[in-house]
Amino acid sequence: MAAVDTATRTLISRAQLNRPAGKIAYWTTLCVLIFLFALVFLFPLYWLLSGGLKSAQEFAQIPPTLTPAHPRPGNFAKAWDDAGLARLLWNTTYYAAGALVFQLVFDIAAAYAFSKLRPAFGNVIMFGMMATLMIPTSVLALPAYLTANSLPFLHWSLLNSPWVIWLPSVASNAFSILLLKRFFDSIPSELLAAASIDGAGPLRALWSVILPMSRPILGVVSIFAVVNVWKDFLWPLLTLTDTSAQTINIGLFQLSVGLPENILIAALAIASLPTIAFFLVFQRNIMSGLTAGSLKG
Repeated sequence: MAAVDTATRTLISRAQLNRPAGKIAYWTTLCVLIFLFALVFLFPLYWLLSGGLKSAQEFAQIPPTLTPAHPRPGNFAKAWDDAGLARLLWNTTYYAAGALVFQLVFDIAAAYAFSKLRPAFGNVIMFGMMATLMIPTSVLALPAYLTANSLPFLHWSLLNSPWVIWLPSVASNAFSILLLKRFFDSIPSELLAAASIDGAGPLRALWSVILPMSRPILGVVSIFAVVNVWKDFLWPLLTLTDTSAQTINIGLFQLSVGLPENILIAALAIASLPTIAFFLVFQRNIMSGLTAGSLKG
């Protein structure tokens, strides 16, 4: 009697899947679902790009046209000049790069301490940090703004400076610390013990053992750090009132009244390209990093 393969369990049995009707139903359902999910996620991007190619009259036309009747690629060049996208993109990239550096340094140090060094009351401190994830961002906006406007004891104002983006991005990033800690927990302690026998201290073990093995999760944390700064709207709106220091979201929001709608859509399409390119380059790190720390072995 042939052994029954119970290692892989699916909604459809292997016998049903081997039948012609079962194969047709399976592949039809799979293709329809893939098409629908792709349509839901990709159509907004297509609508953004096609809207930037339309004239102002065609963009305001009701019902709207699915494809531009007379595509105007020049709208993107006009949007680049009229909206000052070079300055806005540079400001946003500068803030995102600084936030990435600060988050990597402080989050790695915190996660390494919680996972491997295990300080006194580490679990209590970790629980308190995780509890901040339950607090809505809008609730923290007012106390954070008052703190940034006048730092306690120093009475320095961080408004309209890069520090007003960098420092809060570190303080409100408990999720990245949790991801890093989970990954560091999966690294065998025997490796650190071997490094210690060879004379490596905690910092040398972090640099030579932990970090080289943590590239997938570092990629995930980096993506989250950059995307969070790039898409943030409320905090830069409150703290970056100087037009020369604004991010691309705030700059386009304030220019939305004076720009034609088709030019504004073209500017939004250009503004979304860096994050899309960043995601496409590092997409493999997302899944590998999120699942790498889920299993111990």
